[in-house]
Amino acid sequence: MANKEATGSAPQKVTWEKQGTVAVVTMIYEDNRINRIFLEEFLDALDAIEADETITSLVVDTANEKIWSNGIDVEWVFGLLGANDHQGLKDFFTMLNVLLKRILTYPMPTVACIGGHVCAGGGIMACCFDFRFMRSDRGFFFFNEVDTGIPFWPGMVAICRHAIPEFVLTRMMLLGSRLSGPECEQYGIAMKALPKEELLPAAVAFAA
Repeated sequence: MANKEATGSAPQKVTWEKQGTVAVVTMIYEDNRINRIFLEEFLDALDAIEADETITSLVVDTANEKIWSNGIDVEWVFGLLGANDHQGLKDFFTMLNVLLKRILTYPMPTVACIGGHVCAGGGIMACCFDFRFMRSDRGFFFFNEVDTGIPFWPGMVAICRHAIPEFVLTRMMLLGSRLSGPECEQYGIAMKALPKEELLPAAVAFAA
């Protein structure tokens, strides 16, 4: 069952289907930058999946060949700033925190199937999952906040510590170090690093 069947409307940025007892969410929005519509559709999918009592685990994949998530949609956020829409900004960051908390506390095992680059806010979202699988032949896990001058909030650091060893996280936050899939497997950030064609089947099998 895809989420357009569950909601009655075609998804724009997020879709999902059942593979046995596993719900597979696919992010289908360009480089999966996080904006209000993306958050709304992701949260709607999580609600629909939780309501299906036949589903016992969750996998989140990407339709992009190179990117799992590039984080917050900065251009869209700047549009809100330019329009002096301060309430819109406040509502967006509140909803972003709702999504992160939702994944962290989701009432079933969660697996991020990271088939490409994951950075910034996308990396923080990836840290909310119980497990991560990464592509071994393409893509890096990194935080570019040090290059853009954006500080890490205490909550962001706490979330990252959920998934990344302290000494590795320090390098990623302060040096902008980029980790490949095999390096993430080596440090225990990812359960497995696999070629693209093996990645989703392995993540789904593990989730099941």
